[in-house]
Order: sequence, then C-alpha cells, then structure tokens
Amino acid sequence: MKINRRLVLLVTAPLTVAVTFSILALAPATDQALQAGRLTEMADVASVAGEVTHQLQRERAAATALVSGQGSPDAFQTSSRATDKSITTFHSRTGRLSGLPGGARTALARIDRFMVDLPALRAQVRSGSSTISALAFRYRIVIADLNGYRDGIAGADGVQADTADRIRAAAALSEAAEYTAQQQVTVMRAQAAGGFTVASQRTFDAGRLGYTESTGTLFDLGPGEWRSWLERTLSGPKALEARRLEDAIGRTGTGKDIGVTAEAWQKASGDRQALLRSVEKKIDASVLETVSRERTRLVWIAGGEVVLVLLTLVGAVVVAVRLGRVMIRRLRDLRNAAHEVAHTGLPAVMNELSRPGALSGSTPQQVAERSGNPVGTTGGDEIGEVGEAFNAVHHEAVRLAAQQALVHEQFAETLVRVARRGAQLTSVMVSELDTVQRDEADPERMQALFALDHLAVRMERNTNNLLVLGGYGNARVRSGDIDCSTVIVAAAQQIERFDRVSLGVVEAGIGITARAVHDVAHILAELLDNATRYSPPDVQVGVAVWRLWDRAVVQIVDEGVGIPAERRAAHNAALREPQTGIGDVRSMGLHVVARLSARHGIVVELRDSSGPGTIAEVTLPADVLAEIPQESVPEQGTRGDGVRYEAPRPATAPGQLDRRQSGDVGGRPGRAVGAGPGGRADGAPGRATTSGHPGGRGAALAGADGRGSSYGPDPVTDGRGRTASPAPRPVPDEPVSRVAGVSSSGLPLRQRNAPQHRPAPGKRGGSDQRSGATAPRPSPRRRDSRQVSDVLAAYAQGINRSTTPRRRSATDDDTERTEK
Repeated sequence: MKINRRLVLLVTAPLTVAVTFSILALAPATDQALQAGRLTEMADVASVAGEVTHQLQRERAAATALVSGQGSPDAFQTSSRATDKSITTFHSRTGRLSGLPGGARTALARIDRFMVDLPALRAQVRSGSSTISALAFRYRIVIADLNGYRDGIAGADGVQADTADRIRAAAALSEAAEYTAQQQVTVMRAQAAGGFTVASQRTFDAGRLGYTESTGTLFDLGPGEWRSWLERTLSGPKALEARRLEDAIGRTGTGKDIGVTAEAWQKASGDRQALLRSVEKKIDASVLETVSRERTRLVWIAGGEVVLVLLTLVGAVVVAVRLGRVMIRRLRDLRNAAHEVAHTGLPAVMNELSRPGALSGSTPQQVAERSGNPVGTTGGDEIGEVGEAFNAVHHEAVRLAAQQALVHEQFAETLVRVARRGAQLTSVMVSELDTVQRDEADPERMQALFALDHLAVRMERNTNNLLVLGGYGNARVRSGDIDCSTVIVAAAQQIERFDRVSLGVVEAGIGITARAVHDVAHILAELLDNATRYSPPDVQVGVAVWRLWDRAVVQIVDEGVGIPAERRAAHNAALREPQTGIGDVRSMGLHVVARLSARHGIVVELRDSSGPGTIAEVTLPADVLAEIPQESVPEQGTRGDGVRYEAPRPATAPGQLDRRQSGDVGGRPGRAVGAGPGGRADGAPGRATTSGHPGGRGAALAGADGRGSSYGPDPVTDGRGRTASPAPRPVPDEPVSRVAGVSSSGLPLRQRNAPQHRPAPGKRGGSDQRSGATAPRPSPRRRDSRQVSDVLAAYAQGINRSTTPRRRSATDDDTERTEK
C-alpha cells in the first residue's frame, strides 16, 4: 500500500471519531433549533386560531340573534364569510405543522371535524330548526378546542418554562374572551325568553367568574406589560359601557325583564370583544416574537457550533493534508533519489570506476566526496535523518567501490608486472635455447629443444592473457595485412595439440588488418585450445572461413560432448559483455576472448552443433578485415575453390614439434624444419628459426621456403633487437610429406581439383594421413559437425561467387600448372 494511502487512513480514523463525537455534540443544539422552529410555526398557527375563535364567537352571536329574532340574515352571512376566510388561513398554516404534542393534535382533529359539519350547522341556523342552546353548545365545543390547541402547544418538546408560561397566559386571555362571549349569548337568550332563568343566571354568573379567573391567570403567568395592555384597553368608554351594562344585567333577578335593550347589549358586548381581541393579538404577537427570537438564538447557536466543528475539522484536514503532502513529497524525493542512485547514479559511478585509470591518482575518500549527496534537502526529523543516513550509505558505497577499483588497479598492475617479468624470463629462456640449438646435432636432444621451444610459445600466450586481464594489449605493431588462413595456422601453433587442428574451406582473399592480427590470432588460439581440450583426443577440430556480405565468419567445430544450454547461454552472455574486473582464473580464456573481441567489435558465439560437439563462431566485422589480392596470396593459402588446408602435425613421435610447422602470430616464431631434426634436410645441425622481437620470440610466420618471413614487409628481429638470420633452405630431394595438402617443408599445398579428405578417426600423426592422390574416402552415413560447417562455408562461397564474378589471373594459371 502506498504511503499516501496509509496517511489517508491514518488521518481518516481520528477524523471519523471526531466527526462522530461532533455530531453527537451538535445533536442537542440542532434538535433545540428544530424544536424552536416547530414551536414558532405552532405559535403562528395559534395566532391564526385566535382569529378563528374570534370570528366563530361573532358568528355564534349573529346566529343566536337570528334564531331569537334579534338579528338579520345579512349579519349572519357577513360573519360566516369572515369565519370562512379565517378558517382557510388556519388550514393553510396547520398543514405545515410537525411534532405537535398529544393534546394539540387531538384538538386539531376535533376542529377539522367541526369544520366539516359547519355548513350543516349554518343551514340549521338559517332555517331556524336549531335551538339556541344546541347552537351555542356546538360553537362552544369548537371554540374550546381552539383554546385547547393554544394551551396545548405549551407542552411541546423543547419549550422552555418561561415561553410555556407566556403561551398559557395567552391561552388564558382567549378563555377570558370566550367567557365574555358566552355572557353575550346568555344575555341574548334571556332577553328573547323575557328574563333569566335559574340556569341562565348561573351561566351568566359563571361567565363573570371565569373571566375573572382567566384574567388572573394572565396576570400571574404573563409579563407585567401584558396586564398593562389589558387594563389600558379595558379602561376606555366602550369597555366601561359594557361593564356597566353587565353590572345592570347581573343585578336583574330571575324571572324579571332585563332592562337593557338587545341592540345596546349587542353593541356594548361586541365592542368589548373587539377590545379583548386587540389585546389578544398583541399578546399573540409577543409570544410569536419570543419563540421566534428563541428559535433564532438556538439556530445561531447550533449554526455556530456546526460552523465551529466544521472549521475545526476542515482545519485538521488542511493541516493533515499539508503535513502529509510535505511528508509524502519528502519521502518521494527520498525514494526518487534512492531509485536514481540504485539504477543510474551508482551504476554509472561503478562503471566509471571500473575503467582503467579511473581514480587518476585520487584517494577513495576524495572520489566519494566528489560524488556528492543524492538527497539534497534534509531536516531534523526522522525523514531528514533517513536522508542523511542514505547520503552516508551512498558515500560509503562509492568509497568502497573506489577502494575496490584501487585494489583492482593494484592487482592488475601486479599482473602486468608479473606478465612482463615472465615475458623477460621467457625471452631469456628462448635466447638460451637459440644458443643451444645452434650447435646441437643430436636429433633426440633437438627434439627436446623443439618441445621446449613450443612450450615457450604457450607460456608467452599465457603471459599475454595476463596482460589482457590487466587492461593492456599486445605491444606489437604490424604494418602489413595478413591472410586469414595464415593467422589461423599461426593461432593453432600457440596451443598444445596443434596437430589436431584441421583447416576446412577457407575462402580466398580474406585478410586481417595489421592492427588486429595479433588479437585475432590470440582469440582463435584460445578457442582452438578450448576445442582441443574438451573433445576426444582422436578426432580433429575443424576450422572454416567464408565471407558473409561485408563480414567474415570463422567457425571452429569440435566433436566433444558439448555444453549444456544453460551453461552455453551463460558463456555467450559473458562473451557479449566482458567483465571489467579480473575474471575467474578457471575461465581466464573466456574473459580474454571477451575483452579482445570487444576491443575490435568481434562477435564470438558458442552454438550447439547438429551432432556431438560445439561450434564456436567468430564474426569478424568489416573494419577488421582486409582484402588480400590473389596474386599476393602465398602458395599455401586458401582460394576457397575446394582447396583444403590442414595444420601441420608431427611426422614422428607425439610431442615432437612437426617438421612442417609454419610459425606463429603473437608468440614464438615457427620452426621451418627440414627432413632432419636439426633443421636441415641432411640432418646437419642448423638454425631453423627466426628470432622474435621484444616481448616474445617474434611475430613472424615461416615462408614456403623455410625462411622466417614476417606478416608483411616487417623485418624479423630476435629478443635483443638483432635481425634474425634466415633458416637454411631445404634441399631439393626432401621426401614428399604424407600429409594431404602439405609439402615436405610443412607448408600447405594447393592442388587443383583435389578431393576433400579428413583424417580417419582414431589416427594421429602425419604417417596416418592420406594424400590427395589416394582414393577418396567413402561418404559417411551421416555428416559430422565439421562437414556441416564445410558445406555451409561452400554454400556461402558459391553465393558470393554468383554475386561477384571473378576472373582468374594468368599468374594463378601458371601457379596451378607449376603445382601440377
């Protein structure tokens, strides 16, 4: 999981807890604000209910007057319309109510039922079919429900005590107005009946008593200004007139005529009801203002708490995000720096330090300080400490790499010094051998001296291996290009079992540039040495060369047990990418081949053969190749027209240097040996060598006449800088060699239309080889890997001939006729 997700989860958990507790903390204030809002709506409906009550009271008085014959239908109709208008407003307000207490909800239900039955009641009033008592009772019930709703909202949830008292005080004033309205109807009934009855007298007195009690409740529960409002309002002439008439009527006994006319009473009582309604409106407005102000206060408190909590949460989130972004950015910078160092910076430093002379005299500590710090910004917190620790690790890694590079340079320098001392010792040994060989006439001792001479060549190759591993190259510089077949023969003479190397098809005209001659010979010598070591001792190792467009391909084919695919892939990878350090000594030849190949862009690849064994394929690029004119190709060269070359083999006992050895490249010069062991055809002691130049026993290749001829026009010198004396020319009556394609002096021969022959398996030495003049060998039942390589080489050669026709020169014809 990414660090940003971890930080999000880390911040989300406490934020979730904080939000939960904030909601729990905000719930009471929010609930109070909601309850205050509902109470405001109920108070607004209560003020409308007071208006409905007042209109119903007027309608009741008009209905009573109409039924008792004291009023007119028009007055009743007018009051009914006013009542309907107030009822409509009441219904529009009650539809938005919620959270009503139980008493108020019940009262509203009864009010709704009365409103449904109101048209029928009015019809009875108009028809006069209803009594005044029944009529007054029906109106009193609905008015009582309206007053009950006003008193019931005081018990709603969340209503404070002060506000509840105010609501009850306002409801008490409505009840006081209802008592006066009932008195009005009672007096009108008594006037129509001719006086009070006992019941009507009690009702009248109860109304006066109820009014007094209701106003007392108003004075007790309501604020003092409400009492002032009521007293000032009822102190006017209209209220006093109504009170005077009320007192006069109250003094009238039962069964007596009331001395107040109906018109005077209706007007005075109606005026008093209007005055009470004006006070009631002011009190309802005061209650509504109180609950509204309380609602506003609670809403502001709840809103403030919500805003405070939200700001706190937002601030916490912002702080967490900013701190988290800073941490994530710093961690990402640290990660990017680590990735850059791991994948780019440190490998680049290692690659630079792996080059020879990378330190340039600097100490490992100085190299580490120059590398700098990958993490530029650090701090005093844990991330900064990690950055500083990473810088310290990088500094120590570079220092250790520089220390290792210093050790490698010292070790490589040691190898180079050891190799140079070994080369000096080898040169001294070869000089002594030359001195001994000059006067030696004993064939057996000469054979031993030749074996030592060949051993010196192999020792020089190992010395050159150490020089290559130490980062140095061959110090020899040539000025002439060399034919590829000559380089192959010279490479074969640098290995122990040179007699097992057999040249296959070698296309003519392929040469090696002077600057790459020694390195190519060294590469081929290592590959040939490996092929002869890991193949049966009784089989030959084939070599074929052909052109492939602008390149040349050299194939070295053995018939050994082969290499497993995994190990072959590892070897090919090592050949493609040579190690910069000192390689494993057990695979020194592999590292040497890889380094020399990389130096010239040569591609070396180990491939599986179609039969047993392994194919080592060397692809020489165009800048390594040189065109060798056919007229300058030695007689022993390869034309690519079917002429087969074989490396010289010993004609006598195994281990004796072959008389037909042609020379070497990059090591000891070849011994152009005559018939006798002493280097002459008659067996007389003679010096059949060419001395080498400094650094070894020479880099010349013996010519066809047995004299030491170099790879071109370079003069051949010995280890002390002297010009070498030529080897004696062999006598004309040398016996013809029994090796096919090889002259008696050990040099390759070109035979016109000579069939291809290979040594019989299990036979070694020149005495077991069949010449080109003998009968051709029967075709085997299956082709071995060398034959497949020869077929491929011939196929490529034929393609090249078809695309580039060449005309045979007169010199070639003369040469062929001579060879015949």
